[in-house]
Amino acid sequence: MVTVVIPTVGRASLRAAIPDGLPVIVVDDRPGEGEPLDVPAHVRVLRSGGRGPAAARNVGWRAAGTEWVVFLDDDVVPGPGWTERLAADLAVPGIDGSQGRIEVPLPTDRRPTDAERNTAGLATAEWITADLAYRRAALEEVGGFEERFPRAYREDADLALRLAKAGFRLARGERVTVHPVRDDGWFASVHRQRGNADDALMRRLHGREWRSMIGATGLLPRHALTTLLLLLSGRSRLAFLGWAALTAKFAWERIEPGPRTPEEIVTMVVTSALIPPAACFHRLRGELRLRLADTALETAPALGVQPAEVAS
Repeated sequence: MVTVVIPTVGRASLRAAIPDGLPVIVVDDRPGEGEPLDVPAHVRVLRSGGRGPAAARNVGWRAAGTEWVVFLDDDVVPGPGWTERLAADLAVPGIDGSQGRIEVPLPTDRRPTDAERNTAGLATAEWITADLAYRRAALEEVGGFEERFPRAYREDADLALRLAKAGFRLARGERVTVHPVRDDGWFASVHRQRGNADDALMRRLHGREWRSMIGATGLLPRHALTTLLLLLSGRSRLAFLGWAALTAKFAWERIEPGPRTPEEIVTMVVTSALIPPAACFHRLRGELRLRLADTALETAPALGVQPAEVAS
């Protein structure tokens, strides 16, 4: 009835993500030949060539022959009784998708850092593939994940929106999955701004109101103003003061709820200055990528190229 699909880039946490008692397909999305994955003998391993988690999940569910496919991330830990609770979640009449309940363990002896709070947001996020089950027939009807999303960002929300628009019913289940906080480095918050390029694709696919459709918020308008003031600050003292005020406001919003240790404060100040221009750069990059793709599709017939060849 159920196959578990786990895309991976070879994290050491992979084995802990594999539940007992179910067929499992692990899709190795490393771009080259890496070391063999640490998986139990019964796990089937496929390769997807480093094309991103959306493409890796498509490889996995298309290889599954069961009615349901459950997607797990390679850094989660299914909670006690997960398999039994999954069976109960999927037995709810009339549903076509079921999201697990995500728990993020946070420190109890201090306030969480900015990075920890960001991960904790997964506990209330809608339709994230940390633990998400879909009927295979529903995936087939909408074509699965959109592979133009190259990273673990927005590809899950896009799929949920397309399924809902197609009339499929999605529900939140009772099974619990733990998502630990990873240490992704000092500049992780800056690197996350790459997702703004994917927001451009979300706007193209679902219109201007896509954020409200998935209950998301964004700071891009404020980041755009901050970046504009930064660009003008060399010519205008007032623009510099405006940039400094907005940057200080952004930094304090991230510092105030945290542990306020010297290291955290320095990290927040530095990254708060870097995030606005990084966000704007990646959003412009995403918009440009879409425009170039449109131009390629428009010129393809004159060149005798099929649209599928251009899109790839």
